[in-house]
Amino acid sequence: MKFIDEARITVEAGNGGSGCLSFRREKYIPRGGPDGGDGGDGGDVIFVANPDLNTLIDFRYQRFFKAQNGQSGQGANCTGRGGDDLHIDVPVGTIILDADTNERLGDLTQAGQEIIIAKGGFHGLGNTRYKSSINRAPRQTSPGTPGERKELRLELRVLADVGLLGLPNAGKSTLIRAVSDARPKVADYPFTTLHPNLGVVQVARHQSFVIADIPGLIEGAAEGAGLGLRFLKHLSRTGVLLHIVDIAPYDGHDPLNDIHVILNELKKYDSALVDKPRWLVFNKIDALLPEETEQVISHILKALSWTEPYFQISAISGIGTQELVRALWAFIEERRQSPLKEELLPHQE
Repeated sequence: MKFIDEARITVEAGNGGSGCLSFRREKYIPRGGPDGGDGGDGGDVIFVANPDLNTLIDFRYQRFFKAQNGQSGQGANCTGRGGDDLHIDVPVGTIILDADTNERLGDLTQAGQEIIIAKGGFHGLGNTRYKSSINRAPRQTSPGTPGERKELRLELRVLADVGLLGLPNAGKSTLIRAVSDARPKVADYPFTTLHPNLGVVQVARHQSFVIADIPGLIEGAAEGAGLGLRFLKHLSRTGVLLHIVDIAPYDGHDPLNDIHVILNELKKYDSALVDKPRWLVFNKIDALLPEETEQVISHILKALSWTEPYFQISAISGIGTQELVRALWAFIEERRQSPLKEELLPHQE
C-alpha cells in the first residue's frame, strides 16, 4: 500500500431544515391555529481515530465530504428529521489543521477517539413558535442555518516510542529488522527506505515498544535535497531518538562530520527535535578491528563532549542489539511511569 501522510480535503456539515408555515385545518374546528413544526438539525462532521488504518491514501481519491441536511418541518407540529452525522475514519496519530489559518483543530492520538470538526446547522422554527396572545395566526418562520464548511489539512504522525535517525545506508532498516518483526527493504544503495516503517519490539511477555524508521537525511535536506525533511515530523511524537552512525562508511566519509550534518538539518527543521533525548548508536563495529573501532568512537565522543548514552552494535550480525533493546525498554518504562507528560509540540511550517 502506498504511504500517504498528508492530505487536503474539504468538509461541510449539514444545513438545518427550515421551519414549516402551516395552520390546522379540520372539519368542525374553526380557527385551528398554527401547527407548523420546526426543521431538523444538520448533521455534524466527526473524525474518528481508526487503529486499522495506517495511511491517508483514501483521501487521495475523495476530497469532499458532506454530512446530511436536516429535513424541513411539517404540519401537525411535526418536526423535521435531523441529518445523520458523517463519521470520517483516519489513522491514529492524525493531526487536523485549518488549511487557511494553520490552526490545529484536533489531534487524534488514541484508538476510537472522536472529535467534531464541522458543526451542523441549527434547525429553523415553524410558525407555531411565534404564536402569542396578540398574534394568534403568525405567518412567520425561520430558515435553518447553514452547516460549517472547512478546508482542512490532514497530517499523519506515526506514534512510536523510539525513532531512528541517520544518513542513508547507516543501517537503520537493518536494525529495525534485527530487533522487530518489521521487514523493510534493505539494499546496498542510498534511499532504499522511501517511507516510514514501524516495528514492534518484543522485550518479554507483555513488554513491548514501537520503533520507527524514517528515510535517511543528507546535507541540504532542508532545501529539498534527497527526500527532504517531509518525514521528520514522524519523529515529533517519539520518546527517544537513536542516532545511527556508520563508523565505517563505504565512501570514506568522516563519521563525525556525518553526525554534524544530521544535527544541522534537525536544527533547520525544528529545534524541539534537537532537544529530545538522543542516543548515539555506532553501527557496523564488526567492519573494523577492535582497536580501530575504539579509536574512532573515542574521537567522536571527545569531539562532541558527549554525556548521553551510546552503544556499539552490528545490526546485520546482531552484536549489541539486545543490550540496546534492554536499555531502551528501561528508559521507556521509566517515562511511562513518570507523572510528568511531555507536551507534543507540532512543527509549524
